[in-house]
Order: sequence, then C-alpha cells, then structure tokens
Amino acid sequence: MNNYKVSILFLLQKSRLNKHGKCPVRCRITYLKKRKEFATGMFLNPINWDNHKQKPIPINVDNTILNNKLSLIYQQIDKAFLMLQILPNDFDVDDIYRKYKGEDVKTEITILGAYDLHNDKTKKLIGIDFNELSWSRYVESRRKVAGFISKFYNKKDIQLKQLDLKFIMDLEYYFKTELNLKQATIYRSIQRVKKIIQFAIAENYLQRDPFNLYKNKKYKTKIVYLSVEELRTLENHSFAQDKLQKVKDMFVFCCYTGLAYLEMANLKSENVIINFDGNKWIQIKRQKTQKVISIPLLSNAELILKKYENLEVETLLPVISNQKFNSYLKEISELLGIDKRLTHHIARKTFATTVLLYNDVPMEIVSELLGHSNMNITQAHYGKVVNQNISKQMKKLNKKLR
Repeated sequence: MNNYKVSILFLLQKSRLNKHGKCPVRCRITYLKKRKEFATGMFLNPINWDNHKQKPIPINVDNTILNNKLSLIYQQIDKAFLMLQILPNDFDVDDIYRKYKGEDVKTEITILGAYDLHNDKTKKLIGIDFNELSWSRYVESRRKVAGFISKFYNKKDIQLKQLDLKFIMDLEYYFKTELNLKQATIYRSIQRVKKIIQFAIAENYLQRDPFNLYKNKKYKTKIVYLSVEELRTLENHSFAQDKLQKVKDMFVFCCYTGLAYLEMANLKSENVIINFDGNKWIQIKRQKTQKVISIPLLSNAELILKKYENLEVETLLPVISNQKFNSYLKEISELLGIDKRLTHHIARKTFATTVLLYNDVPMEIVSELLGHSNMNITQAHYGKVVNQNISKQMKKLNKKLR
C-alpha cells in the first residue's frame, strides 16, 4: 500500500449560471499532482456556498439534501481510492475516477471493454475522421471476439493483461474452423483486433503487445475486372427485361466513372458540374474516406445519364438495393457468358484497369480519380496490372524491332 493521499474538492462553475441563478457543482480529484474534474449533476446559487467548509449554507431542507449527496460522492471516491491501494499495481487519478464510477481501472480492463471504449470514441468521429461503415466493422469485430471467448474460454470476457500469442492463434483458428472465413477476411479480422490492442496500448491500458510474435498472413487477392471485349459485349447488349437493362446501364456507368455503390445510388444533379475546362465533371464525397473527388464525365457515362434524365426520383439513376443489384449482375454474367462473378465493385476495378491504366493514364491520376487516401493503396491494388500492361507493350515493341 502506498502512502500518497488523494484530494477531493468541490467547486462551483460560476461562469455557467442558469436562468434560476444557479451554477453547476463540480468535483475535482487530485492524485500524484494530476487532476480529474467531473460534473456532479447538482446546481447551487453561488451565494449559498461555503468554500472553506465545502458545503452549502444556510441549513435548510434543500441544502441538507445537497450536502448529503456531496458527502456520498466524497465517501465513494475515498472508498475507490482505498480499494485501489490494496491492489498490487500502480494507479493514477483516472483509475480512481473509473473505480468510483464502477468501471474497470486500466489494470483490470478487458478486451471487450477496450472495444467499447474504442467504438464509443470513434462513433463520435463519424463524418469527421471515420465513416459509419468502418465503425460498424469494429462493432462486428467485437461480436466475433465475444463469440470466440465464449466458445474457447467459456467466459464472457478476458482481461487485456491475459492476452498472449496463444489467444491470437486460437482466435485465428476459430475464424477458420468455426466461422469458415476466407483468408482475406481472416487477415482483415485479425487486423481489426490488432487495432484495438494498439488503441489499448496508446491509452495506457496495456503495457505489452501480444501481437509482437505474431505475423498476420496477408492474402493477396487477384483483381477481377472486365476486359475490353467483355465491356464492349456488355455495352452493346440490350436486355428484354427492364430490371436487367437498368442494372446493366448502371454497371456500365460505374465502369466509366469508378463510383462505388453508395456514390452511384446517391448521385444527384448537383453532383454534375461544369468544371474549369468547360466540361462536365462528377463531384461527390466518397463515403469510405469522406474525400471529395472530381471525375470527368466521359461520353459513355453521360449517355446513360441522359437515358434516365426523366426519372421521377431525386437521384440521377434508378433506385435498387445493393443486394438485388449484385443478384441481377450474376444473372447478366450467365446470360452473356462472362465467366466472372460480377459484383458492383468490379465496375470500379474495371474503371481503374481497362478504362484508365490500359489507356496509359498515370497511376497518380488513377489514385486521384478513385479517391484513394494515398498512392500506396492504388499501387498495392493495381501495381501488377501496370506491370502486365508494360509487358504487353514491350512484347509489341520487341516484334517491331525484329
């Protein structure tokens, strides 16, 4: 047990008087020269506060009730401090406050508790540094880890300090055998767990990193996109069924714009502007990165917009769910004999490869048009495509030189 003392002080926030002439009563905990201040939820007229005695005056029913509440807070903080003193680990003023609130202190925090802290913090950053889709993936990650702990440990949660290499290896095994996840999904799932651990370390909830001896196996996915011939086949085909024709048109539109599903679905007239060069451009905010992107409206894409310009909806293209969109694409690929599993995202990849890179558009421009946060992402995804293009061009050159 240490001999350091904790100081508990109540003070009035006089700068925030309400319409009744009362101001908030706050509490300040000081320990090891560090402070933690918080609102008590109580209000008092400043003239009725005896700062020296740390109590409201004069004695009456209301002030007695208020004094009892303040006394209770003081006792609970003091009790939390005493409880922490008997633990073997060091603690700080934040730990005293957390113990008073009935929460885990840093030395007691669990993996799911770390998830909750991270997810609560990032939820407030949605639309600033985070987007809702990314946030929801960490919510889902927490659910998977909770399922794993229940299955493998028969517990509801595990303290962060108990995490080790075996925990991570068992988690990977659980993803493979119980959830039947593919390697690419396992890699991303493990990366999210690692992000939570890094968050816990940054917040001083954990001292060592259990991932130090673990190497996450990155799965390099093969980029699937439509070739020039496949894109032309799709463009030139007319479907008798209206639903298939609409999906085909929207898919082709995205092959020439690179828009993701949500960007396509939310595209409105104000997103099509006349830019500095006198031509039409699409200007829209990427849902994933919140980055504003500007894309020249190629003639192939503009023709599709004109086709649907009399829609009785706010958006420029027909409304259809992502699930149905991909379901109809599967039907389209079977009808046209395209031996690829078509999804909306393949249109974006086709834009990057067949439309841009294979027409010698530089990688940095491709990165800008796709709205990637940095060039490394574009290079990682499409570097091999560039190499394939170079190889084809060099073969043509070699034939000419013979």
